[in-house]
Amino acid sequence: MSIDVKYRTTATATGGREGHARSDDGALDVTLSTPRALGGAGGAGTNPEQMFAAGYSACFIGALKVAGQQLKVKVPDDTTVVASIGIGPRAAGGFGLTAELTVDLPEIDPATAERLVAAAHDICPYSNATRGNIDVGLALA
Repeated sequence: MSIDVKYRTTATATGGREGHARSDDGALDVTLSTPRALGGAGGAGTNPEQMFAAGYSACFIGALKVAGQQLKVKVPDDTTVVASIGIGPRAAGGFGLTAELTVDLPEIDPATAERLVAAAHDICPYSNATRGNIDVGLALA
C-alpha cells in the first residue's frame, strides 16, 4: 500500500492504562485511567477507547464532508457522529475492539443519508484502517 503522507503526528505514553499520554506538540496531554469494567479504579483520566471514539467520530464527519462534495450534497453544519467503541476478550485469544457509528444528518432524506454514510465509510482513514480488522456498524440516527 502506498500512501502520500500529508501530515504526521507523534504521541508518547508512559505507564500504560494508568499513566499519561502527550502529543509531541503538547496539544494532547491526558492522564490515563482504566475503566472499572476492565478491572481498573475508574479514575478521572481518559482511556484509549475514548480517544479512539473521539478520533473516529471527528474523522468520519470530515469524510462525510468530502463525500458530500463528491455527491453534490451539502452536509449540514450540525451533523453529528456518535462512535461507540467496545473492547473485550476475543474467542481466538487476546483482546479486540468493536465500533458502532451512529450518524445524524439533519434534514437529509434517508436514501441520500445512506449514500453519504456509505461513501464516507469508503473515504475515512479510520474506516480504512479498521476494515477487515474489527466489526464496524453504521447506523443513521
